[in-house]
Amino acid sequence: MWGSASGGCGPVGWWNDDTAFALPRPSGPYAVGRDVLHLVDRSRPDPWVPASPRELMVSMYYPATAHSGRPAQYLTTTEARLFLEDRDLDGVVAPEALSGTRTAARAGAEPRRGRYPLVVLSPGFTLHRHTLTHLAEELTSRGYVVAAVDHAYESPGTAFPGGRILTCTACTSLEGQGREGYARVATGRAKDISFVLDRLTGARPAWRHAALINRARIGMAGHSIGGNAASATMAADRRVRAGINMDGTFFAPVPAAGLDGRPFLLLGTPDHIPGGTDDTWDCAWRRLDGWKRWLTVTGVGHLDFSDTAVLADQAGLPDTGSPLPGDRTARIVRDYVTAFFDRHLRGAPRPLLDGPTPDNPEVVFHP
Repeated sequence: MWGSASGGCGPVGWWNDDTAFALPRPSGPYAVGRDVLHLVDRSRPDPWVPASPRELMVSMYYPATAHSGRPAQYLTTTEARLFLEDRDLDGVVAPEALSGTRTAARAGAEPRRGRYPLVVLSPGFTLHRHTLTHLAEELTSRGYVVAAVDHAYESPGTAFPGGRILTCTACTSLEGQGREGYARVATGRAKDISFVLDRLTGARPAWRHAALINRARIGMAGHSIGGNAASATMAADRRVRAGINMDGTFFAPVPAAGLDGRPFLLLGTPDHIPGGTDDTWDCAWRRLDGWKRWLTVTGVGHLDFSDTAVLADQAGLPDTGSPLPGDRTARIVRDYVTAFFDRHLRGAPRPLLDGPTPDNPEVVFHP
């Protein structure tokens, strides 16, 4: 999905200027505000471009007052173009259409008073933070502050201040390095996230609405290598109380001593069954020493834990390997991720996590 223009996904050149993309509306009671931060860690050289300090772009989502602010752009046209080219979809989907995807977030919206748990989101390798937007907006509408992080040089092209577009230097650097190289990505991202937490919760926070964050209730979820980064971050930073890996290989393994009893959720495709092709999940499961669940979702593919399942359906680019409709996939991801953080950051009972339910027959509990 969004992987190529072949395989029965529609004729090359299909799109029209009227194509309108829209993410599912969030289901919670709160409006969604969004700010964007540019953070620079001058104490650490970039792992891919050592002559430069490490830079991050962070989208901050927060509960907002209704009807304030202005519609937030999904991503820039240049980011959309480079993403589509990377997926061999240039000429198939218009960058302007993807860039104009309708979201619920409103830039510069007035915050809703209160203190809220913080959830950090990290995307898959070669994906933008924007690809986790529907999940970020859902969590925010349910009363969370969300920090979605773009890690420099790890996407086809991410916009940074000054008109700069940083492309995937890491893609070239990792050629031939195998698992060891991707473990570097996960542990490097863990350092990124700790720095983001420093800048959001320290004495002089970088975000103007940092007072909204309940510093004692922080969780993290990630897709693909971002999911591995969630466990790597928890291994290095005790501020993160709960984590989720959405279909990511544990290139950086969970420590043999576990995660100090902190809860962790494995949420994956049917490829990630116990004893399956990715043996890192079996190892991680044995080492996780707190509350844990291992769930797979029937009918989904690797990219479906991001926004791409919804957008591909709307573009007329169905993936025969992922037959579950995008809207249904998004609903499952949103419900289970939110239930997990409700339970472990708020202490709210969520029976959805206790076992299979008739309303969600696609979700399989292991072992």
